[in-house]
Amino acid sequence: MTPLATANLSISGMTCASCSGRVERALGKVTGVQRVSVNLATERAHVEYIAPADPVALIAAVSDAGYSASPIEDRQTTSKQQQLRLDKERVALLLAIVLALPLVVPMLLAPFGVHWMLAPWVQFALATPVQFVFGARFYSAAWKAVRAKSGNMDLLVALGTSAGYGLSVYEWARTPAGAMPHLYFEASAVVIALVLLGKYLESRAKRQTAGAIRALEALRPERALQVVNGQEREVPISALRLNDLVSVKPGERFPVDGEVIDGQSHADEALISGESLPVFKQPGDNVTGGAINGEGRLLIKTTAIGAESVLSRIIRLVEEAQVAKAPIQKLVDRVSEVFVPVVLVIALLTLVGWWLVGAATDVALINAVAVLVIACPCALGLAMPTAIMAGTGVAARFGILIKDAEVLERAHDVTAVVLDKTGTLTSGKPQISHLVAFDGNQEHLLQWAGALQRGSEHPLAKAVLEACKDRNLPLASVSASQSLTGRGITGTVDGRQLVFGSQRILDENNLGMAGMTDSARSWEADGQTLSWLIEVGPNPAVLGLFAFGDTLKPGAEHAIQQLTERHISIHLLTGDNLGSAQRVADALGIVDVHAQVLPADKAAMVVELKKTRVVAMVGDGINDAPALAAADIGIAMGGGTDVAMHTAGITLMRGDPLLIPAALDICRKTHGKIRQNLFWAFVFNAVGIPLAAFGFLNPVIAGAAMALSSVSVVSNALLLKTWRPSGGENVL
Repeated sequence: MTPLATANLSISGMTCASCSGRVERALGKVTGVQRVSVNLATERAHVEYIAPADPVALIAAVSDAGYSASPIEDRQTTSKQQQLRLDKERVALLLAIVLALPLVVPMLLAPFGVHWMLAPWVQFALATPVQFVFGARFYSAAWKAVRAKSGNMDLLVALGTSAGYGLSVYEWARTPAGAMPHLYFEASAVVIALVLLGKYLESRAKRQTAGAIRALEALRPERALQVVNGQEREVPISALRLNDLVSVKPGERFPVDGEVIDGQSHADEALISGESLPVFKQPGDNVTGGAINGEGRLLIKTTAIGAESVLSRIIRLVEEAQVAKAPIQKLVDRVSEVFVPVVLVIALLTLVGWWLVGAATDVALINAVAVLVIACPCALGLAMPTAIMAGTGVAARFGILIKDAEVLERAHDVTAVVLDKTGTLTSGKPQISHLVAFDGNQEHLLQWAGALQRGSEHPLAKAVLEACKDRNLPLASVSASQSLTGRGITGTVDGRQLVFGSQRILDENNLGMAGMTDSARSWEADGQTLSWLIEVGPNPAVLGLFAFGDTLKPGAEHAIQQLTERHISIHLLTGDNLGSAQRVADALGIVDVHAQVLPADKAAMVVELKKTRVVAMVGDGINDAPALAAADIGIAMGGGTDVAMHTAGITLMRGDPLLIPAALDICRKTHGKIRQNLFWAFVFNAVGIPLAAFGFLNPVIAGAAMALSSVSVVSNALLLKTWRPSGGENVL
């Protein structure tokens, strides 16, 4: 199968849902284009294509549809251009308000008995710049829509305000000198000012919804200290290559992903993973570009740069989620295709209807103008993308990466969660759970075992050394150290020949369990690993017993409790033995347990469960990849690995079990905002258009209502930015 190329385009000139739909259709007609998603809120298009399509052909198609497009190559430049455009919109808005305000003052004074009116030539002088200078954007976009044989919001605004302005000029021209004509300059000018206000507030809000992306982009330093032949030199990030050495001073951000070669420090990774506590780093540990180095200088070897870095992948994932469309968007797209033509027909029927019932021409025309103004489908076009942007953005701040908008809809309906054990509910790192010293001195036992294990990378050895470190126990020197394949390790400590290993070393030295038979078997039945420390020689003896077990992650119990309270059934699915799985299940209150299950069988069990439930599978994203792919929603825990990001619908950037219910919660709340926004957008037009058609709304009030509807939809979506995961406060 031919791999798909992708293009991200910045689209300018879109003003409503029908605009984004037209751009999408234009791009979809280009030969070779496979998938298109156009987002009104971000003003971006994401296109997947094969030859003969290319970015030039895509840009030409957008241009033919009446809009402008350009490739997105430099996000910072794009952000600056957006800010510059926002500044220009603010200036135009302020000038339009200054000119329109004197026109509306007489209307505001009339209820108080003050009947005062500006001279016709003054009204004309104030309204004309608003109509044709600050309103020029509407004429330009409307003309492009007409050329493309379609309609959009700008066409409605241009027709409506031009009708009001033209009627005023006509009335002024036919009124005898010295008489005061009935003018509507204030209606056309104020409507344009209100529409400009609405567009400005929308633009500001859209920048806020994209705040998570900008915050992530700001993490990348522009320069780094490259180390060549022991000498440091400052170079641009783009000059670095894989395996280059980079020096990172205290307080600086890591410029690239890398492996620590020299030095010790702590890294503040809160902005990447949401982990609030600094993480200790030493030689051999990995660091992530964008994290902040703590108190020590570190020398790191570059392992990933540019688009392959963890930070770039996170940004790319969030961007793709924000530009994607949820399945419910198809309904909105279908409505948008016919919305503007229907509104034009309704406005024409309003005009004709009022004429037929004997109303004056100006009354019929004003009511038709009100229909055109209030029907602008801005709220409809912004209802979904703003909610998706806000939801995925705030989720990313807490280390929850949502792959696409479809995940938001499916996660809302989850009724069952299938959990892997190791690395998901447990730490995956063995620790000493039971320690028995037969002479009663646990510290000596730990020191002897630690001395034998010094320098070992075995997980059980690390657990012993960690226990020695926690108790501040000095390690004795060891000599004649030798590994016993499959059994353990031996060496001489303090003049005593010691062996640390499995049950086999007892059998080989004809030693019993020294009265520990029942306890040892009980611990082993629970899935714990047993190791013995013995002294060999003329009088071999058992010195002590170590039991190693995996420990529950902090927050695991609270996470299960939250899921249960939401009436979600919990299933534990693991490749470990039944004793180990049952111990974890009992500790967490999980009833449904499946142990010793192979990865392929995990996927089959998930498929079976999907027959009656909507299933979310939670795993580490590597050995659980088949099950993650088989589930309705795959949630990958804690690594941010390539497999996790490509297989799972949701990636949790740190291994905190509390992020599981948090991820489902933000998906549910985002989906709720989408439904609220769509409801109010549809209701607004369903109520507003008939009111305008029957003469209950004049164009000024219709313009204010239209602007208010758009702002309210965006503001409602922005409420998602106040979301916090229950039981956790880690934030970007």
